[in-house]
Parts: sequence; C-alpha cells; structure tokens
Amino acid sequence: MSLFKARDWWSATLGDGEEFDQGCLCVGDVDNSGAGHDKVVVGSYMGILRIFSPHSSTTGAGAQSQADQQLLEVQLQHPIIQVEVGKFVCSDQLHLAVLQPRKLSVYSVSGTAGNVEHGAQYQLKLVYEHNLQRTACNMTSGPFGGATGHHSVCIQSMDGMLMFFEQESYSFGRFLPGFLLPGPLAYCPRTDNFLTVSSTRQLESYRYETLAVATDAESRQDAELPLKTGGKRLTPDWTVVLGEAALDLCIPSLSHASSSICVLGERNLYCFRDNGQIRFMKKLEYNPSCFLPYASVAEGTINLLLGNHNNMMLVFQDTTLKWAAQLASVPVAVRVANFSELKGVLVTLSSEGHLQCSYLGTDPSFFSTPKVDAREVDYEQLDAEMKTLQRVIREATRSQGMTPQSPAQNPSSVLDILYPVSFQFLENADSSCVWECMGLTGNMSPVYQDSYCSVCFLSMRVCLYNYSHAHQNRHHNVISIQPLFCSLGVGSSTVVAFSAFLNGHYPPADLSGDIAVSYSSPTGVPRVHQSRFDLPLALVCMSSSPAKSATHKITVDTNKPPVNLTAVFPGEPHIDGNSLAVQFLSGARVTVLASKTSQRYRVQSESFEDMWLVIKELVQRFEHHFAQQGVKDLRHSFTGPLPLPEYFQTVDNHFQLRVSAHQYQDLLAERAVQFRAIQRRLLTRFKDKTPAPLQNLDSLLDATYHQLMALADAAEENRLLLEQAFVRLRSSTHLLVLLLSLWQGLTPDQTNILEATLLPLLQDTPTLGWEESCDAAVSHLLRSCLSRSPKDQAASLAQSAGPALGLPADTGRLKKHITLLCDRLGKGGRLSLASETNAPVPAQVQTLVRPGE
Repeated sequence: MSLFKARDWWSATLGDGEEFDQGCLCVGDVDNSGAGHDKVVVGSYMGILRIFSPHSSTTGAGAQSQADQQLLEVQLQHPIIQVEVGKFVCSDQLHLAVLQPRKLSVYSVSGTAGNVEHGAQYQLKLVYEHNLQRTACNMTSGPFGGATGHHSVCIQSMDGMLMFFEQESYSFGRFLPGFLLPGPLAYCPRTDNFLTVSSTRQLESYRYETLAVATDAESRQDAELPLKTGGKRLTPDWTVVLGEAALDLCIPSLSHASSSICVLGERNLYCFRDNGQIRFMKKLEYNPSCFLPYASVAEGTINLLLGNHNNMMLVFQDTTLKWAAQLASVPVAVRVANFSELKGVLVTLSSEGHLQCSYLGTDPSFFSTPKVDAREVDYEQLDAEMKTLQRVIREATRSQGMTPQSPAQNPSSVLDILYPVSFQFLENADSSCVWECMGLTGNMSPVYQDSYCSVCFLSMRVCLYNYSHAHQNRHHNVISIQPLFCSLGVGSSTVVAFSAFLNGHYPPADLSGDIAVSYSSPTGVPRVHQSRFDLPLALVCMSSSPAKSATHKITVDTNKPPVNLTAVFPGEPHIDGNSLAVQFLSGARVTVLASKTSQRYRVQSESFEDMWLVIKELVQRFEHHFAQQGVKDLRHSFTGPLPLPEYFQTVDNHFQLRVSAHQYQDLLAERAVQFRAIQRRLLTRFKDKTPAPLQNLDSLLDATYHQLMALADAAEENRLLLEQAFVRLRSSTHLLVLLLSLWQGLTPDQTNILEATLLPLLQDTPTLGWEESCDAAVSHLLRSCLSRSPKDQAASLAQSAGPALGLPADTGRLKKHITLLCDRLGKGGRLSLASETNAPVPAQVQTLVRPGE
C-alpha cells in the first residue's frame, strides 16, 4: 500500500461519452435533511443532473449499492454549465441553482421517506427560472449589497455583461470595460466586491455599489465614446497585473477580519489580500487543472488543494508543500465534503465523468502473523511435485513433432491457406441452392434474393501449425472485400474449411482477404495470428470466346519476346495461343490479344473498370512465368494515352449517386416532419371532448405515409447503387494507378503513395466521401513533392489548415487536380513522403514557417 496515494472511499463512473468541467460539481445539504451531511451534485454538458449521497462500500454486512446512493438523476434540455447550492429563496432552506447557456433555474430537492425497504424517494421541483437574453459563461452568488437571509446571483455572459438577479426578479446588467474574453468570476462578501480576470491578464475588482450606479447596459458601448445616458462610467476599484491567463478564482471564508483572494494561473499560484496587495506567489512546475483553498489550523495561513495533469493532488500550506497523493484520473473540479461516516472527504471529478471520494494517508492494518506449525519437510513429495511441474512446462513449450509442419518447414509459420479443395459452378441457381452448397443457412444479398443466377464456389482450408495441441478458446475470422462473401465451416483442431463466392451482380475491386485466428496459450496468454490470401480470378468469371471489337482498349508492353498465352494461362479453354477471353458473372467480357511479332498485349472490353482484374492477373502471370525461367530483368510498360475520360465518367457516376443520397435524406426529413405534424393535429382532434371534422387529415396522413415508404425504398435502392458504384470506382482507380506506375516506372513505395492518395477511403461514409478525401490528398501532393519549385514546397508548409471536408458542388476541381497530377508525373515528378522535410526553405519564406510568429 503506497502512503502517497489517495485512498478510494467511494467512486462512480457517470454516463458514457459525457463531458464535465470545473463548474459541474458542488457539495452541500441540498435536500435540507437537517443532519448537516453533504450531498454531491454533478451536472454534465449532456444536460444530465445527478445527486449522490455517498457511503462507504465496506460498512455493514453488505455494501450499499450505487443505485441506492444515487438520490436523483434528471435529464434537462440543455447543457449544464455550473451548479451552486445556496439560499436563493427567502427562507433558511438551501436550494439548487443550475446555469445553462440561456437559462438560470432554481430548484428545490425534497425527499419522501419510503414505507418499504427501498428507501426514500427524491423529487426535483422548479421554484423559478430566468430566460437569459445572452449566452452565459459562469456565475457567482452571495449576499450582494449586504443583504441578509438570502443570496443573489450574478451571471457573466460570453460578451462581457454582468447580469444580476435577486430571487425571481432581474435587477440590472452592466458591461465590463475593455472586455474581450470571459474569465473566472468570484464574489467577496467582506468587501462586497466582484473579482474577475480580464483578457488583458489582470485581476480586476468592482464594487457592487459602483456596478449598481453605473451606466445601464441596454446596449454595449465603446469605452472611447461619450456616455449617451446618465450615470457613471464603470471603472474597476483596483487592478493587479498577472501576466498570464487564470484558470480559476476563489475567495475562501477564513475570518471576518480579513479575506484572501486566490488565483490559479497557468504557471503560478497567487494569493492577494482583499485590497489587492499580494500575500504570496508560488511558481508551479507542472500544468494545474483545479484548486480549492480551505481553512487552516495555523493562524494566518491558508491551506490549498491543487490538482494537476499528472493525476496528483497536492496539499499546500501557503507556499509549502505538505502532502502529495496520486489520483486515478486528472481532476477538473475538487471539493471538500462532510458525510455521515467520514468528515473532510476529498470529492474530485474528471472531465470523462470519474467521480471519486477519497481521503489521504493509509488504512490501519489489523493483520497479525499466524503461528506456523513446525513440521518436517517431505523431500520425496517435493521431488515428485518438481518433476510434475517440469513435465507440464516442457509440454507447454514444446513446438516440434506435435503438429504437421508447414510446406516450407518454417517453425515461425503459424497460418497457411490450402486451396483449392473444391471448385463448383452453379448455373441458374437460387439463393436456397447457394446456401445448401455451402452447408449453411442464412440470407443472401438483396440482389440475389428471389432470382436465379450463376455462382462460383471456392472451398479452401486454413491449416494452423505449431502449438495446436494446446490451443484454447480458438476463434476464426475471415474478412473479404465487398461483394465477395466468405463463410467458415467446420473442421478438425488444426484444419478449418471455408468457402467464398460472389454475392453481387458486379465484380469486386480486389480478390484478396484476411483471416485471423485468436487463441489462448496453455499459460493463459492470448495470441492472434493473421494471414492474407488471394482468391483466384476464376471465382468471379469464366472462359468465353474472344470478342473482335470493344470500346475500351489498353496495351501493355514488355521487354521480353512474346510468349504463348497457353503457357501463361495453362489449362484454360478458348485459348488459341494469341487470344484469351473471360466473361464475368456480371456479364462483361474482357479479351486479351497477344501480338505475334512484338511484345505487346492488348486488353479490350466494353466495360472500363472490369479490365482491372484481368490486367492485374496478366501482369502477375507474366512475372511468375518469367521468374520460373530465371529472368530477373522483366519490365512492363504502358505507352498509350491515359484513359482519363473513361475514369472521370466513373467518378461522375459515383458523385451523382452521392448527391442523390443527400437529396433523399433531405426529402425524408421533410416528409417526417410533415408526418409528425399531421399526427399531432389528429391527436389533438381525437382528444377534444367536442367532436370536430378531421378536414381530410386522415387522407393527408395516409398519403404522407406512402410518400415516406416510397422515398425510403428509393433511398435504399440508391444506397445499393452507391455501393456498387464505389466498388467500380475502386476498380477504375486501381487500374489508373497500375497504368501510371507502368507509364513512369514507379517503384513499389511510390506506387503505394499514389494508391493511398487516390484511394484514401475503403468505403464511403455519410459524413466523408471519396471525392473530398481524394481532392485533399492530391492537393497535398501537388503542393509538396510534386510542386514546381522548392519555394512552393516551403510556402505550402506555412499555409493554415483548409476548410472542413464536405460534399463538393461538382467534380470539376477534382478532375483538374488529377489531370495536373498525371501531367507532373509525366514531366518527371517523383513521389516521396520525405520531400516536405528535405525541401530547402528560401530566405524570403522563412518568416512564414517560423513557429510562434
């Protein structure tokens, strides 16, 4: 047990994803129980108000549940900025003030004793509220003007206006002079002064009497202009320059003779007397997060609790550090509370909602060492136990001879894909037949339901090598690219079969996938192994007769003599040595023609994006064929013009579907609003005691409902088309990247950079799409490594971040940037991630990129 660690007396985690700040925590006897025991009140930026009555988790025979300790939880309409407990009504009862951006509400909290064992029931009742004309920032309360018996409230707005409220009435409002940004606000009851830290980084004090008789704040006036109305100009009573921004401001009530003003800065801690004279100053060596002054037992000193971003709570007596304790999280607010079981408890709240009640020091230990019975050691038993443990360790660490090794006899190889086990082709098969062939039950893609189609199945096996005798809790996951579908089957402890087929009327952009196996070792250590596999092209297409003509044609050259396509594609029908044709299951046909006299190979098809998989397969087959012959200097090239018009047509199709998706969303929102409005009117008519004609509202409701259903069906159909269009866009982009790499002879690293630039997303999202992401990535390359001069590179570093990414108005800018990218690559530009840091910075632009200026 560490001495310098806060002892956790009670804790709770508030909500999920909620945010809290220094004004969201207060303590006090808010339910006026009469026992003087404090309750913890917490408000969040999500508008949830909670009240707790903490108790120790070790008291009694059983721990009191957190549900019993939470007295109240109420969801308000707006974020809660600050909560305070005080006498905000003319009575001795305490009430709760809740500050929201445009509202100040005062509530009473009351509890009703229960008749059964479930405890009391607490209620939150609104006493009065004020609707604010300006957005609030923070507030303070106290007996303004020497009032007795009740507290008034002062609210500081975001534009620098102090608004004063006395119970249910609005008193007056004043603008602070020279205001720019709001700062912390506090009230000193002894001098009747309001203190704040202005944006000029100085502590300012204003008398309540001066604020009351100053110029009325009907509209904000410039300090240099003459007064238009009667009254005095508002000036501070005194000011002290701090030289830094203030995080918090607090005035502890220590004695009636004098009061101290404590200010927590970003790097220093200040303590002033109530007349502005400094008492002491402490330079901090860390980033503070919150603080709280409280009374000290020594005369003339102040104790302070100071939290920092190192999860530490420091206790100071003036400038002397007395104690340091480690917390579980970074506190943004700290209070000291007295509960029924423990006095002086530290209550801390983090920005993520970790509420903790703790105390300092250590717990007393009542443990006493038990007496040990002296007995003789049985060495034979110890020797047998040692041999048993050694045998268990040896079996757990043994890795050879227990499982079949991989084909490469590599002990580090854990996963291996063995395929194909079987390959099936079903023509005119329905969905039930498809699932029956896979040995599964389920639902297929909507494009295959209630229809007949041709489907190819590929069955494979996953072999797990090494340590398989000791695998526990093993799980397999297969990830494939849409519209491919992979399903795991059953198998032995070392081999698991899975099947793959095309689940859509369009070919995929990639035939690769990933499989991951997670398991636990004999010692309980979780392990994960992942392997990548490539599916064959025959899964999505079948052999066909060559086509004589086509719309799109691409020619690939090699530096080696022409080869027979039969040697490159062995076992494929419809190959006469110089031509090869495949037809995708979606219907598109792609033909490969080999020249008899030159090393040129032409790929042609009626569909531009469908040529990608065939050209990729052709390049890979050539590399494999010549590698088997020992050829190492094989090079592919592309000399024809880049097919940018065809590529841009795919981009436009995808963009139009995205625009349609946004239009459908807007129309659905409009019809939904109309539908709810008609429902409310009908409900009002039905609840009316006096029958009234419906005035065709029922017919209008029915028509709106049918419009909603039709729009929803159209939006779903557009979503499916958008998914298909994005897959086709990915195929076209892969093809363009391959042609650019062959055209300019890009290295694998440069090709990866180009592919990451043109394909920044694996799928579209409602908030971020391919067009804006690709445009931002291409623009960055044009300003950095592909810029025209080093001066442009350095100047681009000084440019600030651009606007937030969103759906563009059209694709003209994107097309222009992609064309410019291809043009600069064709003129010798090279892609490199290190170009930004290696570019020389001219002297005339050094001032633009110099930090801090």
